[in-house]
Amino acid sequence: MHIHRTYRATILNHSQVEESLDQHGWSASKLWNVANYHSRQEWDETGEIPDDSELKRELKTHNTYNGLHSQSSQRVLEELAEAFNSWYGTRKTDSRANPPGYRKKNYYDNNGNRVHEEHPRSTVTWKQKGIRHDTKNGRVRLSKGANHKEHPRAWEYILVEYETRPGVTVEHLQQVRAVYDKAKERWELHLVCKHEVETPDAPGTETAGVDLGICNFAAVAYSTEDADLYPGNRLKQDGYYFPKEIAKCDDSDGEEATRLHAKWSERRTHFLHSLAKHIVEKCTEKGVCRINVGKLAGVREDENGSSTNWGPHGNLDLHGWAFDRFTNILEYKAKVEGIEVVDVSERNTSKTCCICGRADENQRVERGLYVCKECDAAFNADVNGAENIRLNINQRNSESPPVLGGDRSTGWLAQPSVYLHDLSCGFSPQEQVVDCKP
Repeated sequence: MHIHRTYRATILNHSQVEESLDQHGWSASKLWNVANYHSRQEWDETGEIPDDSELKRELKTHNTYNGLHSQSSQRVLEELAEAFNSWYGTRKTDSRANPPGYRKKNYYDNNGNRVHEEHPRSTVTWKQKGIRHDTKNGRVRLSKGANHKEHPRAWEYILVEYETRPGVTVEHLQQVRAVYDKAKERWELHLVCKHEVETPDAPGTETAGVDLGICNFAAVAYSTEDADLYPGNRLKQDGYYFPKEIAKCDDSDGEEATRLHAKWSERRTHFLHSLAKHIVEKCTEKGVCRINVGKLAGVREDENGSSTNWGPHGNLDLHGWAFDRFTNILEYKAKVEGIEVVDVSERNTSKTCCICGRADENQRVERGLYVCKECDAAFNADVNGAENIRLNINQRNSESPPVLGGDRSTGWLAQPSVYLHDLSCGFSPQEQVVDCKP
């Protein structure tokens, strides 16, 4: 089994390579802006967004494309295409969503005339063809873009000496990302390495089901008769706080707005990784071998395939919630522990009683409460959905619904454990988390 790990590294010869990294960071911003303009024109004229292959074909002869190594330029265009696709999907449910912005800041004189334009230092990614790694001496040579070579045919590099935290061995280097830290005003490297590890045996034979949603980001039901809830309070707070702060900025593409966007993204990423880590740890403790995760069509679309409208507040919450990304993170972390992650259909899981199998959309009587008219069971609605996903009810014979036996409506189905996210220590039991400020 192969896994990829990213290590942060400090640049030891920063003063020697800072200018070259600056040049490439600015070139990445310029290419992003050119491709962004091209994509917006295509959207205005045709109503379609060009994918990364079309952008590469159209812009490979543009002068800004030569500001970076060819693979680095390709990665910039891939990132832009991904951002436009994300915006296109989001705008179906959130009319306030804006397309990817330009990476520049304009300065004006007292008469309102633009006198200066400044580009931020964007992250630059080098793939394998642009890398030469000296593992013995802790150095990496990064290919320069043609526009930054002293001679057109010169084979020149940026020779970077780096240092990682103690105990880290950088081998089988796949990618190098140069990331500019605005707070420290210096560059750092993110080294992506490919490791081959033995596929471990599953911790046991139990199963778990994960239901993703709006109020509770995740509800998890275990075959060991336990259940956990993970409210999305932190994401919701950030989803209201950061857009308001960004709206206060004079320039939506300026340095302060860019900083806020980056901080918002970092906190969202931290939440998703912390959540996936906590769920995998709990699954390992409980001897889980397979995690069923509800497919996301039920969150973004209704039964007719149309975009679900959750109202202005619900759509705002959904805008920042990368369900697909979370599932990918969960799959990666579970794989390392020998646990399989399987996508299953969410159809009818929210309106079907996980005890007797009765399906009735009216049984979800209010937010968070599910009451079955057939067997009189009352339990948490999200946990009911997670249990149905764990049982994978859509793969069973409809004439033989799952019957678990016993009245558990006063136990784990009704009173699941609740975990809240804390910025300093990840997920903890609800009573232990007191800092929930943005």
